Amino acid sequence: MARPTVVVTRPAEQAAPWVAALQAHGWPALALPLLRIEPLLRPGSAPPWQAGGGWDAVMVVSPAAVDVMRAAGWGPPPPPVRLWAPGEGTARALRAWGVPAPRIDCAPAEAERIDAEALWSVVAPQVRAGFALLVVRGDSEGAGQGREWLLQQVRAGAGRAEAVSVYRRRAASWDAHQQQLARQAAAGGVWLLSSSEAAAYLPRVLPEGAWGQATALATHPRIAAVAQTLGFGRVLTTRPALADVLQALESMA
Repeated sequence: MARPTVVVTRPAEQAAPWVAALQAHGWPALALPLLRIEPLLRPGSAPPWQAGGGWDAVMVVSPAAVDVMRAAGWGPPPPPVRLWAPGEGTARALRAWGVPAPRIDCAPAEAERIDAEALWSVVAPQVRAGFALLVVRGDSEGAGQGREWLLQQVRAGAGRAEAVSVYRRRAASWDAHQQQLARQAAAGGVWLLSSSEAAAYLPRVLPEGAWGQATALATHPRIAAVAQTLGFGRVLTTRPALADVLQALESMA
């Protein structure tokens, strides 16, 4: 029996490695990004930690944030500043940026969910009166529930929490070829959804789309809830690591 096509909906820069990895494991895969990343930094601009600020930790919310900072010529925060990453993808991008692994705090690999709540279970002991956190994030039309929750936890612990936006998330614009691929994938394909904001853009990029014959493979319960409202015929959840996604795909048969 032929395997269904897996649609990777991450931004284009992140989608390509996922498509290649899925194909290497025998899964037909294609990229149909639902989000596009618009950098907000000017090349040569100075990072906020260059002028001090007394930051104890810097939380970087996504690999896209790391890519934008690197493209602008920013170097990582200097030691002893801790780097917080919500998941392994961001942690991997931080290491590639030059941050030593021992300075990175990440959600536990065995956590049922990879999100701000899981990260908080690791970093909460760092927060004390006077603790200062800078969150490096992206702007979007939707609210970042998990990130706002974490900021609130730091402030509740008598810490200082501020944020700086380094990119803007926007709905992708699909051309006629991409829309045709999407219609075909709606008829029995598996849509790998890694952002509730991105999933909510589906009716915008393909207004006539019908998802009753497609499967949504969501990397968080919040994303699964959006997929349910869109009418996907089957909605499954998985942890976001490649090994977990592959296991979920194999279990679908």
